[in-house]
Amino acid sequence: MVKFPDLPMFAGVNAPSRIEVDIADLEVEGDIPDGIDGAFYRVGADHQFPPRFVNDVPFNGDGMVTMFRFQDGRVGLKSRYVRTDRWKAENAAGRALFGRYRNKWTDDPLVEGMNRNLANTNVLIHAGVLLALREDSPPVAMDPVSLQTIGNWDFHGTLPGPTCSAHCKIDPETGYLVGFGFAAKGDFSRDVVYFEVSPEGRVVHAAWFELPFYEMQHDFGVTRDYVAFPVVPIKGVGDEGLKAGHPHYAWDPNEESFMAVLPRFGRGDQIRWFRNPNQFASHVMNAFNEGSKVHLDLCRSSINLFPFFHEIGQPWSPKGMDVRLTRWTADMASNSDSFESRTLSEFLGEFPRNDDRFQTRPYRHGWMLGFFGTRNALGHVDLKTGQTEVWEAPPTKPVQEPCFIPRGPGATEGDGWIIQAATDGATNLTELNLFEATQIAKGPIAAIRLPVHLKPAYHGSWADGSLVKPSGLV
Repeated sequence: MVKFPDLPMFAGVNAPSRIEVDIADLEVEGDIPDGIDGAFYRVGADHQFPPRFVNDVPFNGDGMVTMFRFQDGRVGLKSRYVRTDRWKAENAAGRALFGRYRNKWTDDPLVEGMNRNLANTNVLIHAGVLLALREDSPPVAMDPVSLQTIGNWDFHGTLPGPTCSAHCKIDPETGYLVGFGFAAKGDFSRDVVYFEVSPEGRVVHAAWFELPFYEMQHDFGVTRDYVAFPVVPIKGVGDEGLKAGHPHYAWDPNEESFMAVLPRFGRGDQIRWFRNPNQFASHVMNAFNEGSKVHLDLCRSSINLFPFFHEIGQPWSPKGMDVRLTRWTADMASNSDSFESRTLSEFLGEFPRNDDRFQTRPYRHGWMLGFFGTRNALGHVDLKTGQTEVWEAPPTKPVQEPCFIPRGPGATEGDGWIIQAATDGATNLTELNLFEATQIAKGPIAAIRLPVHLKPAYHGSWADGSLVKPSGLV
């Protein structure tokens, strides 16, 4: 009998949906602008079966990719599980076989040594395939149109390590995919490999370096000339900690935080380490450099924001939660080993996004998700004026990560729309809201209604219609 645990992470808007569906024409309230032609892809954890252990992190579930295809004023929906090796093994068994998050010691002996990839954290198109990404594994490729799983993807045999970041960046000027892998020489190793993937889909450059300690290297920033890594002390507990039943990571409040900067296409021994007192950072909005000064715009907090990764020896507490968009700046020409930190907006929020066409360069506009305390909001940050515009969503409809859609290939920065998913807590049905990107306070210009519930996703991306075409590999 299938029964999910009676826990908040499996109830209400967070309840598993477990559906693969095709709907050609969704109901729309308002009007979809005719100029929108492309696909909004998103992915999250949607358990195929109840987990083996109930007290686990919420993102230890199978990757479910959804595609919303916009064309001629209409919107269609397609959802598919990523058929990873793990998904296929459990599907054949009819039950969960893999254990706790990144803890092989809790797996069923039937899957000992098997690839544990869930492919559930981010999704984007590069070199003709849709890549489902998760930071502890290589990508899994899917067909951008059918969402049929192609299989594990190593960039045609050129991936330099066993892992690939969920937050790879596409350089809008060159078409290169810039990524990295951490724990790149095995579980709990301090090794990181940064790499550049050509528009044809092959790694053409790689550089290795070591972190000061093993930690959750989740995101990074890419400029025209540098790559920059926020390194914060969400530390691994090691195999002995896993065997004792502890979560894979724990927050160390006594360790410094770092900003590591490396020239693009450089060597690992060219890396510079800049440091500041203990602080938390996870997701990056953008990065750019002005000569030797490297700016990394991220969501920074004075405390750990992950309640499922407790402070070492202590339960998690929200006291002091103050996450704001912040600019870390390091000068590669300076003899100083510290970086500057400047708050860019007073809006309390996370999941930052900008107009992806302005990744790697100076930019003006950014959007964030506000979900702390009682707030349930979308924020637009204007870095030129210093103003932040806010749309407050109904408290019964928790909103998810925003994504920018340009009005056209020649549109100026910020000229376009924001798309954002939400689920109505009263009906448990999901919808997409569409906003004018720099006028979000006016509310949605259109709402796309789904007749089904989709479990909230983590990250996603927009692909122009010219990229939404069959891969030819399925």
